[in-house]
Amino acid sequence: MEYTHEVQNMCCVTKGAVHGPAPIPEEGSWVKAKEISQISGLTHGVGGCAPQQGACKLTLNVKNGIIEEALVETIGCSGMTHSAAMASEVLVGKTILEALNTDLVCDAINVAMREIFLQIVYGRTQSAFSENGLPVGAGLEDLGKGLRSQVGTMFSTKAKGARYLEMTEGYVLNVGLDENNEIIGYRFLSIGKMMDAIKKGMSPNEAYEKNIGVYGRFNEAVKVIDPRHE
Repeated sequence: MEYTHEVQNMCCVTKGAVHGPAPIPEEGSWVKAKEISQISGLTHGVGGCAPQQGACKLTLNVKNGIIEEALVETIGCSGMTHSAAMASEVLVGKTILEALNTDLVCDAINVAMREIFLQIVYGRTQSAFSENGLPVGAGLEDLGKGLRSQVGTMFSTKAKGARYLEMTEGYVLNVGLDENNEIIGYRFLSIGKMMDAIKKGMSPNEAYEKNIGVYGRFNEAVKVIDPRHE
């Protein structure tokens, strides 16, 4: 250890106060964390890239400082999906400190890692007050039965109004309008469920027809439009 001349000439004053780290909630326990190995929790972080073109939602399940599970969801940039593929392989097995200092290829994923790191080490996790936390695999529950990200895609113009393109229920096939041309519901295709049915042997046409649903007052619509072509 190297000291400046001024410090070397100072007299010694005994440190009287012993004040450790404040306890943080971790998986149903209060922990005074001093080491990365004392950090556990499952939570989410969101980040955007420098040009604000795309975003990443990152979910990590950390046990004793080690990332045991990672869910990487991206939107808005085609290249970001490939970065997510690499990040999903890179993240697991690392400590959260290692992951924080790892190049995760994409700005948005790196920012999401920074934000989730802060939440986890401060005890602001989804599992903070859940005894023993959440099992590895809990991150998949965010995706639902179809194992697809919850995506909402809407487009609108002042001249022509709104177009619903994709909702959490699925790909929007039609939008229903009332007598004032206001949206009152939509017809959708659950792509995840359709693909599961096809994989199990159902014909594509039958799987398509069986996984169509409606939302809102679509059946009362006076006019039905294709949001992509009308």
